[in-house]
Amino acid sequence: MKKFITTIRNIFSIEELRTRILNTLGFLIIFRLGSFIVLPGVNPDQLPESADGIFGLLDSFLGGAFNNAAIFGLGIMPYISASIVVQLLTIAIPHFQRLQKEGESGRKRLTQITRVLTIIITLGQSIGYLTAYIPGEAVVVDPLFFKISSAIILTSGTMFCMWLGERITDKGIGNGISMLIMIGIISRFPNSLIFEFTSKGDQGGIILFVLEMVALFFVVMAVVALTKAVRRIPVNYAKAHVSGGRAYGGQRQYIPLKVNSSGVMPIIFAQALMFLPALFAQPFQDTDLGNYFITTFSNYQTPVYNITFAILIILFTFFYTAITVNPTEIADGLKRNGGFIPGVKPGKETSEYLDSVLTKITLPGSIFLAIVAILPAFATLAGVSPMFSQFYGGTSLLIMVGVILDTLQQIESYLLMRHYEGLMKSGKVKGRSEAAVV
Repeated sequence: MKKFITTIRNIFSIEELRTRILNTLGFLIIFRLGSFIVLPGVNPDQLPESADGIFGLLDSFLGGAFNNAAIFGLGIMPYISASIVVQLLTIAIPHFQRLQKEGESGRKRLTQITRVLTIIITLGQSIGYLTAYIPGEAVVVDPLFFKISSAIILTSGTMFCMWLGERITDKGIGNGISMLIMIGIISRFPNSLIFEFTSKGDQGGIILFVLEMVALFFVVMAVVALTKAVRRIPVNYAKAHVSGGRAYGGQRQYIPLKVNSSGVMPIIFAQALMFLPALFAQPFQDTDLGNYFITTFSNYQTPVYNITFAILIILFTFFYTAITVNPTEIADGLKRNGGFIPGVKPGKETSEYLDSVLTKITLPGSIFLAIVAILPAFATLAGVSPMFSQFYGGTSLLIMVGVILDTLQQIESYLLMRHYEGLMKSGKVKGRSEAAVV
């Protein structure tokens, strides 16, 4: 306990780190407050008590804002959808490929395009949300005026959430967009835990609850292992010179290739796409095809939903890994600095070798990621309540673990730069004792 208190004291003794943590907390508080401010013209007492199916899943990512008909009712999800579209365009359309390669100016242009597309997507989703979820008896003003004004407010709310995410990334700790999603998810955990405990009323139920918590612990450990797993590629550097009988410049380092290089983004992207079939099918719910899509993609326990979700995660894992890890750039960097992988020629062969290794470790990583993502369906079948089963894997757990680890690593780096002992008991995290090639 004393060591923990000392670590907290060290964290807040670093002015920049303290400022970033306080900024992050302030932005998150603003985000949570916006989840309880109801849209003008809505009678909250007439709203559904809880969202079901796909709406319930979306509400879990937004921390109740969707169910509350709040000004942040759509949260950051339209921005995620826009980011998916833009990143797909960077693969399919040469103009967007050129923008991606233009450095900072190209990234700024892509960011502007993403923002404009976010506005368009939010306007479309807001109309669907107001039509499909908010009942007519809950609207206390003119329906047409309500839809127009609320669509504008919801769009403004999403853009403000996007701004908050960018400010957290720039002025706070962690990835802002992922942080907003995580805080919405984690806000539901206490109520879910209490509900699960109280629902196991008798003595046998308490034992079952303990077993559920043990299973949850091992699932969390498996997700942490997946997030931290690294394949290290050894790299040698030629000796630069000899002076005074000692060789200088010769080093042995490594290239850390993560099993899950894409982090939580494939889950977020896949989940964003999983919302679309049911939303687009709402106007056709009276037809057999429309009803099939709504029924199938509104229930995360259906086989079609889970198979589709798993396939999307695997595809997005490969896609996001391909755009974030470039073997050719790594090989060129090694060649410029006189580094080489033992047994592999510098240049093209090094690039092909790295690409081969990356493919081999990404495949099992993506499959395991997909399995963890669909675990909530199996937890529900095993008797866990639907509310609590979301934390047995799936998007909720993966996002929470990924974002928390990323945030802790950033805090750890600040402590080490100031020569403080890190958050880990040993003062070391994986890979710190050896040099790494970035």
